[in-house]
Parts: sequence; C-alpha cells; structure tokens
Amino acid sequence: MSTPSEIARAYSYCEAVTRTEAANFFYGIRLLPRDRRRAMCAVYAFARRVDDIGDGTLAREEKLRRLDAERVALGALETRAPSTSGEDQLMIALADADARFSLPVGALGELIEGVRMDVTGVSYERFDDLVVYCRRVAGAIGRVCLAIFGLSGRDYADPQRASRLADDLGVALQLTNILRDVREDAQNGRVYLPAEDLRRFGLIDGDVGPVDRSPAVAVLASLTGTEAGVNGGEQADSQRLYDLIRFEAERAREWFDRGMELVPLLDRRSAACVLAMAGIYRRLLDRIEADPERAAHRRLSLPVHEKALVAARSMLGGRS
Repeated sequence: MSTPSEIARAYSYCEAVTRTEAANFFYGIRLLPRDRRRAMCAVYAFARRVDDIGDGTLAREEKLRRLDAERVALGALETRAPSTSGEDQLMIALADADARFSLPVGALGELIEGVRMDVTGVSYERFDDLVVYCRRVAGAIGRVCLAIFGLSGRDYADPQRASRLADDLGVALQLTNILRDVREDAQNGRVYLPAEDLRRFGLIDGDVGPVDRSPAVAVLASLTGTEAGVNGGEQADSQRLYDLIRFEAERAREWFDRGMELVPLLDRRSAACVLAMAGIYRRLLDRIEADPERAAHRRLSLPVHEKALVAARSMLGGRS
C-alpha cells in the first residue's frame, strides 16, 4: 500500500508527463476538478508509455517483451494484487485512480494490443479494419476517461450509450492523428490509410487480398517527400493523394459528429474537457481538409493561443 506522500509524488510525475507531452489534451484535462485531472494524467501517462514503446528504436522482440510487461502490470492492477514494481510512479498513480474511479482496466489492455499491431506491422485492407485499430488505441482510452468523467444525473440510466459515444469520439481523434501524420508515418515505413482507398484513388494497383504495405509505403513516402510533384506524373499522383486526404477527413468528421453526442451526457466540467480536447482536434481536421497539400508535406498543429481560446470557450459552454 502506497503512502499519501508516495501517491502525491506519483501524480506529480504523471502531471509533468502530461503537461510536457500532451500538447493538445492537456488544455482539456486542466479544466477538470483536481481528483479527475490527476486521474486523467495517470491514464495519459500510461498511454504515453505504451505508445513510446511502439514508436521507439528498440528491436521488435524487445518492444513486444516490454508490452507484455505492461500487460502483466495491468493484470496486477485489475486483480488488486500486490505490485512488484513498488517504485513505478506511473502504476502507483494509476492504481489510486482505479481505486477512486473504478477504471475499466481491460480497456487499457486493448491499447497495448493496438500498439502491438504497430510493432508487428499490421496493415489495413478495409476501413473497417482500420476502425478496429482506432478503437483499440483511442476508443478504449475514451472509455477509460468516461469512468473519470461525471455523467449528468438524468443520463446515469444509459451508460452503455455514453460508452459507445466515447469510443466513437476516440476513433475520430485517432483518424485525425493518422491524417496529420501521413508523411511522418510513411517515412517510418508505416501506412494506416486503407488499401482499398489507396486503390480507389489510383495510388496503388492490385486486387483485394493479403495486404502488402510496401507499395503503399513507397508511394506515400515519395509523394510526401520534399521532391514530390516535380513532374507531371508526380503532380497527378499528388493530387490523388490530396483528394484521398479530403475523403478520409470527411469520414473523420462523421465520427466526430457522432462522438460529440457524448457532451450533453456529461456534467459541466467534464463536458468542458471534452469540448476543449475535441475542439482542438476538429480545428486541426479543418486545416487538414482545407489544405491537404500542406498537410501531406508537413505536420500541422494549432498555435498555442488558438488552443487556449478553444479551452476558454469550452469552459463557457461554447462550440469550439
């Protein structure tokens, strides 16, 4: 059993990680009451740790070993078993958050499985296949956050609907991340855009079947590189990519429209948090859709003052 001072230090660590790494989410998290804010930071810090394993430079087998270790730690948390990592500040904070808010710890396990898909190089033939990944790495986090948020009194009778909407909102956020990071992912040998869509827009050839991501990676890496569009053929292919980005952005917008139905189900402070986080991402999606050429060649983000404005309007209940 951790002491109050150990728990306080653990939360301070998680808040520092969130403040430093969560460039978009922290604007919403800071609007929550203290206990909820600290719990959200613990959840984010865990997600950051798992993502860093998947995105790091370690060998594949070492990444998988570390993901397995995180799953073991979650298992101890879920069964309330004594932890063997008593000095792991993140897990101390997460255990306290679980004790306070009864987190669906299994959903954090889904995040681990989603990152495992990254490590093992899973590719996506259909959009529905990509949705499975998005639900694991982001929708599951939405469901964990819902346990920390406060539902408005009249909606306690329908927590299942709230859970579905939180999951949908997580998918919308992840789709936006994918569109923001098309260039970076391609340069790192990853492609998340579904193969069926790449074929639909004439960017790769081939029939439906086992997904070979190599052609897609090669095409996207070429088209998002600094030399893209230097001749007529490349210009035509680049335009196809921009059209595809707009197409996927419209899909993401539909997921946002569904997911934002969660907001009226939440209490005021929780609703403000969601409005701020989702509002920042919706504005980012607007930028991507309005200028897919720019999005394809650089990582777009919102300036700090605009994020702060979205957060302020969210606290006042305004559309972000």
